[in-house]
Amino acid sequence: MKELKMVFDVSVAMTWILFLALFPMAFFWLRRAWRIGVQRDFSEVALKRGEPAPQPERWAPYEMMINLVAGVIAVYVIVSVGLGLLDFETWNAIAGTTIWSKFFISFALGRQAHGAAAREGSDKAKARTA
Repeated sequence: MKELKMVFDVSVAMTWILFLALFPMAFFWLRRAWRIGVQRDFSEVALKRGEPAPQPERWAPYEMMINLVAGVIAVYVIVSVGLGLLDFETWNAIAGTTIWSKFFISFALGRQAHGAAAREGSDKAKARTA
């Protein structure tokens, strides 16, 4: 019988990087959800270029849920891989989709929050000049 050996190549390295990156991502996402939901710290809500939205309390529930869901899914993947419950393709797809979805949805929320504030500001300016 032929003995199977694991070959360390770029694919294996990228897989380990993805798996190990889930640990700090889950920590930061869950910590951000905790800060927003429990500590009522809105300094990281709907960020655009590092600045929070003008009315962060309005957007806080959305940002909290985005981070909470992404963090819980990341923890689920970490635990499931550790227990051998998910095969490679499944956990890789879940982790990748979660990461990209979290980034895109948070980006969109930040743009929506800052755009809404700009629209409200221009409406107030129009009302003053009228």
